[in-house]
Formats: sequence, structure tokens, C-alpha cells
Amino acid sequence: MLREPHLASQTSVTTQTPLVPSDPVPPDPALTDRPALTDPPALPAVSGGRPACGTRWSGRIHHLLDHWVAHAPDRPFIHLPDGRILTFADLDALTTQAEAELRARRVRPGDRVMVVAENCPQHAALILACSRVGAWSCGVNARMAPGEVDTFVTRADARIVYFTAEASDAAAAHARRFGATPSAVPGLAHGAVREDAVPEDAPLRDQVASLIFTSGTTGLPKGVMLTHDALIHFARVTRQARAMDANDRLYAFVPMTHIFGLGTVLLSALLAGAQLVMRPQFDPDDLLHALGHHGISQLQGPPTLFSRLLTHLQARGIHKPVAPALRYLYTGAGPLDLSLKQRVEAAFGLALHHGYGLSEYAGSVHVTRLGEHRPDTSAGYAVAEAEVCVVDPLTGRTLPAGERGELWLRGRGLMPGYFRDAAATLAVMREGGWYASGDLGEIHADGALFVVGRLKEMIIRSGFNVYPAEVENAINTHPSIQRSAVVGTPERDGNEAIVAFVELRPGAQLEESALQHHLRDRLAPYKRPARIVALAELPTNHNGKVLKRVLQEQAGAMA
Repeated sequence: MLREPHLASQTSVTTQTPLVPSDPVPPDPALTDRPALTDPPALPAVSGGRPACGTRWSGRIHHLLDHWVAHAPDRPFIHLPDGRILTFADLDALTTQAEAELRARRVRPGDRVMVVAENCPQHAALILACSRVGAWSCGVNARMAPGEVDTFVTRADARIVYFTAEASDAAAAHARRFGATPSAVPGLAHGAVREDAVPEDAPLRDQVASLIFTSGTTGLPKGVMLTHDALIHFARVTRQARAMDANDRLYAFVPMTHIFGLGTVLLSALLAGAQLVMRPQFDPDDLLHALGHHGISQLQGPPTLFSRLLTHLQARGIHKPVAPALRYLYTGAGPLDLSLKQRVEAAFGLALHHGYGLSEYAGSVHVTRLGEHRPDTSAGYAVAEAEVCVVDPLTGRTLPAGERGELWLRGRGLMPGYFRDAAATLAVMREGGWYASGDLGEIHADGALFVVGRLKEMIIRSGFNVYPAEVENAINTHPSIQRSAVVGTPERDGNEAIVAFVELRPGAQLEESALQHHLRDRLAPYKRPARIVALAELPTNHNGKVLKRVLQEQAGAMA
């Protein structure tokens, strides 16, 4: 039986100072609630609308750190690979150094400060220092190619670019390419100030905390503007969903350059006073050691993390990882396969929680509930102040429970828009403040959301809609398959051929005919792949998402 441990049974962390209340950002007495959302006449049926999970706060994200510095400065916060531990006071000192340098470099409110980084305290300090100055942090994963980084610098109109040179060989290589010089903040380097960079005007100047570029798995990335209010709300939603408090320790490898790592890891931990076992990237041996020896109580990551971890466990002959303090598992930032979910739950004896979120909504929109194990792959229920409706993408008609359509979202976490890209913003916004996500899903009568894929990835075969996730789930039930990705390629008659790319489990071998036979009882004929291609590893981006665009190009070249 899967267990959902009571909080009282989790391993406590010894502290030198008492735990403090869990709502650290002080309310602004002058702040009034925003007007209630009103439904457009054509879209009456929505999920969500539950009460907010607490008082509205007016703070900026750096106020989360300020609270702990005032109340528990000597509490440990960040555990590093070399054994060093940074307290809240230590991070505050680093943030103050970074703030002073930003001001010395004439960084202004509304300027963008790009950080080419992998996870380290210096990156966290720069994010918080930008908040203090009023600038916008803009994280870019250091493992991106030079051309990608250059494009982001230009599109963000960055005032200055920083590099976490001591924490990442990849960041150091970018720093050398930019001719960066050592920063006054140990471990950082920075490029020259761009005098022609134009700061953003009010009101966005004062509302936005961070600029995050979308992953671009199927197209050109866009700069998503994330507000202080939305990020703090995301942190509170995360803390509530996981019952996170100051006794928790999180394994923090998910990149803070992505909304998952920024909100679910850094800011939610700051809000709750939890500790971070921070790592620049995923290493399965290090994770297993941390689970066994460092009191990790919460583990989160994309499905690819758990897939890689299971592969590693199998190769090492480990059936049950030693994780005495672990109480919460979560996966997001990608579709969840039922086979993977079942294998993870069998390995850890814990429910694998799931959610649906995106950069444009500052993180989670739906999450599964703590203490309510679901045996399916539902993304759970709408979080506080989020609304989701299912719409026919052709007619705009709201669909009833159980029918599939495009997911439209609105609520407190929604972005103000894409940075200096009015056309792209207009293309996704709808009457009534709704954001057309491009994701396909259905909401059941109980409010549970099931995401089935991307509208752009849907395959038309013999006049029928084929959802890649459905085909992938069927393929992944074969015992030799680690994971799969399905794409469509156009044919001369206007149909689309279904091509499946598969990654085998360690030591497994598979004949295409055997897999086709396996699928006969699981998929209708029009849903079965016309071709199956085995790859050593599916291509993914730096956030663990499978690059369907790359696979589609490969499938097209084989046609």
C-alpha cells in the first residue's frame, strides 16, 4: 500500500532558533483585493475558483529572505556539494554584495539582468538582488548553445550579463566567450554594461520580478514576464499543496532558470523556511546518497528525472532506495506516463504526485492533493485563484465535463504578456482575460484534470484525432520500453503517418513486430504507429522536456 506519512512522523531538522510562523511576507495594510474575475458569457463552465490560500501580500520576492534574516538568521538554508552550509544570514550577505554591484554598474529599475547559470547560491543571490534593485532577473541555462544564449541576450535587451563561472564549466565557457571579468561577488563573472539597453516603463517596471524564456520544444522561445505577486502566490500554492514547513529538506537540482526550479524549489523553500540540498545538475548517485544521509523529505523533478533514476536503480541492482525522511514525491513540467508512475511508486512506496503548470501562469494551475492518492495520471485539481475551462479550439464553445478540448486559463498567476512581443501576446489571449494554452485536456465531473497533449502535436489519421500521449502510454506498457515519444509526419494523401521513437530499458532488446503485436489489444488500428524507431536516448532540452520538434524533423527526413 502506498503511504502518505503524517507530518508528525517526518524527520525533524535540529535548529538553533525556533521555527517561525509560515506566512513570512508582511501584509501591506494599504493593499486592497483586486476585482473578482467575471466570466465571459460564452465561457460559463470552469474548474477552480476555490478561496485563496491566505492573505494577499504586497511584497517583492526578496522580502521572503528578509523575513528569515530578521527572525532566524542562523538557520541553515543551502547545503552545497562540498559540505558547506549557508545560513539565511550568509545568503543575505551574498545578496547584499550582489545588490551593491548592480547599483555600482548602474542597473536601474526595469532593466533586465541576464544570469547564465546552473544552480548555486550566487544565482539565488542575484535573483534576490535584482528584486531589491527593481531590476528583472533573466535566467538562462548555462548548458544552452552559444547561439541560443546570444539570442536571449538580444531579445531580453539585457543591461548586463552574469555567469556562475565557478559553479559550472558551461557557464565559465560562456563567460570566456563574452570576455567577462570577475565580479565583486565570489564565484561570479560579468560582461560589460550595455549602455543602449532600455529599461521598462511603469507599471510593468514595478510589477515584474523575472523574465523566463519558454522552452521552445516546438518553436521559437518567448520571454514570459513573471510578477512578484504571481511568484509569491506560486510559492504559497506549492507550500500548501505539500504541507511544506521549516522541517523539510528539498533536493534542489531543478534549474532555477526555469519556473519549476525558481518557484517550486527556491521561492517555496524561502517561504516555508525549508532547506535546500542544492546541486548544479542531476546526478543519480549523489541523489541516492542525499536521500540516505541528508534527510531529503521532498523530491521533485520532471518525468525524465524519475525515468533516469529508475534506469540507474536497475543498473545498480537497487530495488528500494534508502530514504528514511522522504515523504513527498512530485513530477511536473511534462506528461506523466502511467507505467512510469507505477514503477516510481513501487520503488519508493510513496504516491507520485503530479500537476499541470506552465511558465505563462507562473507555475502550477492544477495539482494532486496530499493524502489523496490517485491511481491514474490526473494532474489534480485547480489551485487557489486559478480557473481552467475546456474549449472547442475551432468554435470557442465551452465543453462539458469529460470532453476533450483546448485548456484556457486565467487567474492570479497569469503573465502580463510576452516581453515586447505584442503580436505573440495577442495570439494567445482571449476575451475575458483567458489565456489559450495550446494544451489539450479534459476535466472530469469531480474537477480532476487530465492533460492529453499539445494542440499542435495532435495527429490527424483517417479523419480521426490521435493524441500522442495516448499512443505513448500504450507503448510504455511494454516491459522493454523505458519511454517513448510519438510524432506525426504528413503524407501525400493529406493523412499523417504516426512515427514512434522509443528508448529501451538497460539491456533490453525489442523487435518492431513484437511491439506492434503488443499494441494490437491496446490501440485502434488508426492509432498504431506506422514506424517505430529505437534511439539510445530521446532528445531533451535542459529542463528535461522531450524535443518533439527534433524528432519530427528526424521523422520527416526518413519519409
